[in-house]
Amino acid sequence: MRVIGIETSCDETGIAIYDGQRGLLAHVLYSQVALHAEYGGVVPELASRDHVRKVLPLLRQVMVQADTRAVDIQGIAYTAGPGLAGALLVGAAIGRSLAWAWGVSAVAVHHMEGHLLAPLLEDNPPDFPFVALLVSGGHTQLVRVDGVGRYRILGESLDDAAGEAFDKTAKLLGLGYPGGPALARLAAKGHPQRFHFSRPMINRPGLDFSFSGLKTQAVNSVKQHLGEHVPSSASTSDDDQVRADIAHAFQDAVVDTLTIKCQRALSETGLQRLVVSGGVSANTVLRQRLRDMVDTVGAQVYYPRLEFCTDNGAMIAYAGYQRLRAGQAEPLAFSAMPRWSMHDLTPP
Repeated sequence: MRVIGIETSCDETGIAIYDGQRGLLAHVLYSQVALHAEYGGVVPELASRDHVRKVLPLLRQVMVQADTRAVDIQGIAYTAGPGLAGALLVGAAIGRSLAWAWGVSAVAVHHMEGHLLAPLLEDNPPDFPFVALLVSGGHTQLVRVDGVGRYRILGESLDDAAGEAFDKTAKLLGLGYPGGPALARLAAKGHPQRFHFSRPMINRPGLDFSFSGLKTQAVNSVKQHLGEHVPSSASTSDDDQVRADIAHAFQDAVVDTLTIKCQRALSETGLQRLVVSGGVSANTVLRQRLRDMVDTVGAQVYYPRLEFCTDNGAMIAYAGYQRLRAGQAEPLAFSAMPRWSMHDLTPP
């Protein structure tokens, strides 16, 4: 079975083709970072319009790269949620329409299921069962995974997701969009001993997260050491060092918290395989800290390749393939689900 994957949940347009026998044949990704940078964040209406402009040209491009014609396609998978409503509707409408026109099945894919299964695209994929840390701009979750569609949420963020907290703190520090990578670069220049932020909820039982308090600590540190103004190009070198030190303390607190909760999840489930996916999984400090942790407890950690940590069509094509080959398909009607809990997912 050969499946097209369409990802349009936020500010990246991803198209890919996955073949059940040959694996991933081709994928392309268009980022809207330049479009949204001047606004300091994603503008939903602009994102939707840009997806409209990009999906079909990218689809043609990926089909050429994969040497694939319409008659070679047996299914189309599209992200139906969670995400921005307008952006999701673009991918859903185009994906379902193409499936009808070509006489093939279509399936709606949960965006986070795509991230969760992305490491299975690699040459050395993890076996089931495993614990997954899904950590992105919109979600921070620990999930027990016993198979495709067989998920149990172990813990999740009660407020800001880790990636969202990264972006908000980056904006506070006067960094550009996207904020997470910019904050990580600044943190690398910080002194580790100047500031210390708390590790939220690590002394409570359970596996839930909370990151809004870290953002508040960053706000208070900025006000105390830099005043009320947002740092700018007029900042002094001393100001720049303070910003780097705050960034370092913030990143260290987030990474420590994620690592501690991952170790706890492995211990409580008795599993020895940890999968880490989502945009924040590309953070090099997090990867090193988790690598040290799993070495200590005798476990293994798996990631998707860096280009598949952020949103992409390959993960949607793979997740859709798994459900389509099991016989799952959508009716002619389609919808977008900006809020769609993984609790609602069932095995295909």
